[in-house]
Amino acid sequence: MSALTSTSGYAEEADDLFVRYEALSAAETHAHWRNLFPVPPVRTLDIGAGTGRDAAWLVSLGHSVLAVEPVETLRLRAAKLHPEPEITWLEDSLPDLANTHTRGERFGMVMINAVWMHLTMEERAAAMGRVAALAAPDARLFISLRHGPIPQGRRMFDVTGEETIALAAPHGLRPISHIRKNSTMAENAARGVEWTALVFEKAT
Repeated sequence: MSALTSTSGYAEEADDLFVRYEALSAAETHAHWRNLFPVPPVRTLDIGAGTGRDAAWLVSLGHSVLAVEPVETLRLRAAKLHPEPEITWLEDSLPDLANTHTRGERFGMVMINAVWMHLTMEERAAAMGRVAALAAPDARLFISLRHGPIPQGRRMFDVTGEETIALAAPHGLRPISHIRKNSTMAENAARGVEWTALVFEKAT
């Protein structure tokens, strides 16, 4: 059997993911840090955009979004489901984000929702610098970390908020919020899944 990667399981479970993710309100999912979103319109980078649910919601709030998704099965289907012209879809992945950097853009908001804990320690260290370089001065970076049982066929690590804050510090990213919360997805909550939600601000 080949070793698991950061995206293992997602293509195989695409049908189920579209049903589950799209059924859950983005507004409810992000309610805990919604008050820290920048005032629109802000150019936003959604890393690991999945089904496009969050990108479409961010557009509804007045933002424009570069939606980065490495899994082709998800990306192509999401682009059809959420055809808003304010969403640009891009094939790219952490830690390098090479295609994103090639565009030469800087972003006022960066979302890394339910992605960071799929990366190894070495990948997380490399990724933080790459992400920070894409953030404009005063940009807000939102990172969520999953804790709990690891789904079969996935690669996942129990990453702490403290480690993430320490990785961010040398790159001018200051933590402004750090909370632990229960999962908003009923089946995950029943399994004891919790989340750490971190918000950083990029130094001017």
